[in-house]
Amino acid sequence: MSTTDKQKTFTTINPASEKEITTYTYMTTDVALKAVERCHNAYLDWRLRPIEERAKIIKAIGKELSNQKDKLAAIMTEEMGKLLKQGHQEIELCVGICDFTATEGVEMLQDEERELAEGGKGIVTYSPIGVIYGIQPWNFPAYQVIRYSIANLMAGNGVLLKHAKNVTGSALLLQEIYEAAGLPKDLFKVLIIDHDQSDKIIEHDLVRGVTLTGSSEAGRIIGKKAGQVLKKTVLELGSNDAYLVLDDADVTLAAKTCVQGRVYNNGETCVSAKRFIVTEKVYDQFREAFIEGMKSIVTGDPTDKSSKMGPLARKDLRQTLHDQVEESVKKGAKLSLGGEIPNGKGYFYPATVLENVTPGQPAYDDELFGPVAALIKAKDNKDAMRIANDSQFGLGGGIFSKDEDKAIELARTHFDTGMVNINSFGLARPNMPFGGIKNSGFGREHGGFGIREFVNVKSIFVPKKK
Repeated sequence: MSTTDKQKTFTTINPASEKEITTYTYMTTDVALKAVERCHNAYLDWRLRPIEERAKIIKAIGKELSNQKDKLAAIMTEEMGKLLKQGHQEIELCVGICDFTATEGVEMLQDEERELAEGGKGIVTYSPIGVIYGIQPWNFPAYQVIRYSIANLMAGNGVLLKHAKNVTGSALLLQEIYEAAGLPKDLFKVLIIDHDQSDKIIEHDLVRGVTLTGSSEAGRIIGKKAGQVLKKTVLELGSNDAYLVLDDADVTLAAKTCVQGRVYNNGETCVSAKRFIVTEKVYDQFREAFIEGMKSIVTGDPTDKSSKMGPLARKDLRQTLHDQVEESVKKGAKLSLGGEIPNGKGYFYPATVLENVTPGQPAYDDELFGPVAALIKAKDNKDAMRIANDSQFGLGGGIFSKDEDKAIELARTHFDTGMVNINSFGLARPNMPFGGIKNSGFGREHGGFGIREFVNVKSIFVPKKK
């Protein structure tokens, strides 16, 4: 173990004040690899516990999250800048996931019996497979972790977490919460490691699955590394979700909802409204109401109840977003609101609206991770759906129409995406599957689907008695 290895550190920064929060020391590779072994050993006992016993602890984790809601929300706000009230909402969602998993998970993991054609019976079991390694981003420091870890713990697996380094405090508090709720020590473990060390975790023989939430490029890298060592993956990647405002939409409702969908969580959400595709018939009316709504979004201290939007999480992320805005304008987009980096402390960026957005511009083709909206005019409803599907991504989306049945049929049959909101905006629901297609990844979480992603669906054949 070298001295250099021991002293490798990083410091977290408050994005609203730019003040240093805490300095952390990376684990040595040896320590990280031993953590994998300890997690595996904890799993060997956990997998044999009755499902009902595991469910009680999952339920207790939800209760402990509620008990420590204020502390966890404060750390998330300090580390990545989300509004304090939205941190509370995030934790409430996490509690809901725990409750749903503890209740429905028991049924989802029960053995199934099937008759065999030749007589006798078949038994299908959902057996845990071992240690699952999660690589998670900073934008929802609690939810991203809860989403994969709770399902896998319920399934009987062990869980490792490499969280984004700017939310390390949130990650470590979650580990404390899990253990305070009665989860066996080492069964859920935070790894404070760098990318090179992460590769060694993926390659470790005792790691049986890998799940990542991140960019499409990160998905390609992690998917390749995991595939080379034959580890199953679940990838929840980026998107540029389209929200369609059709000819018969309630434009007032659509504009208000779309503003909320664009700026929620400071605009830093993978499954948020990003492209607004509006038919020619209602474009001008929507545009006026939408821009007025975006003008009302004033940034400020995320701990202040009057603030409507906090800072972006890091300085480099703000610069990347601004570069995408400038490149879009350079290629023909019209800047109708915002688009300037403000003076002063904090990584704030204003609510921004781009028009004349066309293919070849970052605002049309790529994911803009911040409060920047792309307005796109469509000829009619059919053209709006064509534009929506003209994307490398397919995570979420929305449809605004007074004809609910028509909107549902469009969502079911024509919208090429994993999730669709009708006349609404939402992030996730514990009892509904979450995930995308195309460059937005594969696999599902929530709704009972995630609990079976990393299990051994085992067939047992029992012959007919003679």
